[in-house]
Amino acid sequence: MTQLKDFLARPGKPVVILGGGINGIGLLRELAAQGVRCLLVDRADFTAGATSKSSRMIHGGLRYLENREFGLVREALLERNRLLVNAAHYVSPLPTTIPLYSHTAGLLRSPLIFCGVPVHPGERGSLVTRLGLLFYDLVTRKNRRTPTHFLTGRAESLQAIAGLDPDIVATATYWDAKITQAERLCIELIDEARAANPECAAFNYVEPVGLEQGRLMLKNLPTGEVFAVEPSLVVNATGAWVDRANAALGISTHFMGGTKGSHLVVDCPQLYQSLGDRMVYYQHSDGRVCIVFRFLDKIIMGSTDIAVDDPDQAECDEGEIEYMLTTLRGVFPGIALTRQHVVFTYCGVRPLPYAGTDVTAIISRGHSVRVLEPAAGRPFPVHCLVGGKWTTFRALAEQTADLVLERLGVPRRQSTEDLPIGGGRGFPTDASRRTEWIQRVARTAGVAEGRVEQLLERYGTAAEGYARAGEQPLQSLPEYSVEEIRRIAAQEQVVYLADLVYRRSTIGILGQATPTVLAELAAVVGGVLGWDAARRQQEIAAASPRPAGVC
Repeated sequence: MTQLKDFLARPGKPVVILGGGINGIGLLRELAAQGVRCLLVDRADFTAGATSKSSRMIHGGLRYLENREFGLVREALLERNRLLVNAAHYVSPLPTTIPLYSHTAGLLRSPLIFCGVPVHPGERGSLVTRLGLLFYDLVTRKNRRTPTHFLTGRAESLQAIAGLDPDIVATATYWDAKITQAERLCIELIDEARAANPECAAFNYVEPVGLEQGRLMLKNLPTGEVFAVEPSLVVNATGAWVDRANAALGISTHFMGGTKGSHLVVDCPQLYQSLGDRMVYYQHSDGRVCIVFRFLDKIIMGSTDIAVDDPDQAECDEGEIEYMLTTLRGVFPGIALTRQHVVFTYCGVRPLPYAGTDVTAIISRGHSVRVLEPAAGRPFPVHCLVGGKWTTFRALAEQTADLVLERLGVPRRQSTEDLPIGGGRGFPTDASRRTEWIQRVARTAGVAEGRVEQLLERYGTAAEGYARAGEQPLQSLPEYSVEEIRRIAAQEQVVYLADLVYRRSTIGILGQATPTVLAELAAVVGGVLGWDAARRQQEIAAASPRPAGVC
């Protein structure tokens, strides 16, 4: 990997970030803004872990209130509001409706959980739910980006949501947010870090393989080359793999206790129509929380919350698929949802702290930084990120960066609180400005307005760079063009076909990775990356979704 070799040949000890998920990438951008020399590496592709396998929600965490995590909810709501502004091209408000089957349920159980008694969560009625929603509204009163909550009676609720369980007594509606292009936002953050600071770099498929004479050894997995780097310090942002990455550095820790969250992507027109623009947030009889909402032209359902020992073995199994379908049928008995409606499944492992309990719902969703001081044979400290979630990535990055800056004796130059991300710069958020933007770009580029609108949804205002007259649509997937795929393959560190299918686009998650589509994509990407016929066939096989999804 010549680029990595060239980077390491430059003077200066970099901060090395292990892990190319949202928390590691967020930290890369944060440190880049402060002028710090920084190197991020990931043993797989960027976002290949939990980052690309989340619920696609940007939320405060209503149920965390029951665990007394007020600080986390407050922080998450503030960060949610910032993302609604800074990443408006991908993050948008999401009205969320909770079916309520009782007014008084949870009045005993919820206080027990609040007091730290390890009982399993159960049903929450309108009184308990409303208390949480009042806190939600209170926290964001000075920086409101969404409407306040309201309760709706049974008759009106059943009229508004076709197929909803008639046994409800009411519904509660509040606002959170969703993210459509989570992986692309990460690529934008990497690009911005590089643009802000030439002394920042990020490489996928590079794995730490140990220490030699106090230097960190990095292996380029596709080529087998090994490089040495002298870090000023290391930040372990590998999520559920924190303890394993520490072991590669000769450190024994037991920080992590991850739980897997499996999701279904569903193509069910009846359910799609019934949901409208809202998410339905509901509880199963076992107390676990589930969600269902529109995601582009499909539906996302999730998620499970099951403790796992080995994050590499986590996958969505048939039992979980049936569990999620069963819970949904309980809330929408009037909609015939079957296994045949599932077009894709995925599973991620939440990077939760080890808690020593089998009641996964009460494990903290907060984040912390564990600092391991230098030791014999390791002259640099290791900062380990424990916990963290999509919504709060910027706050965690800021807090970690401040610790790093203090250690390095470097002052903070800039806050990222109000810094737009990628195609969120100048994004037209109201209908009239959006129409004007689309018409202007269509006229300038000489392309149809419909195509510009499609690109705007996919890339934000960066779509202007993709809009080109005379594009050649893919035959198997005409909403993408050959030129668009070539650009991604050439500029976004695509190493394997699966990188493009599952982490540079929504092709995979929407269930569009058919044999015909993969063959055409392999031809286009292979033409850019120099793949011969045998390599293209290998890439098609590796990118083909498994029966239970790609996990």
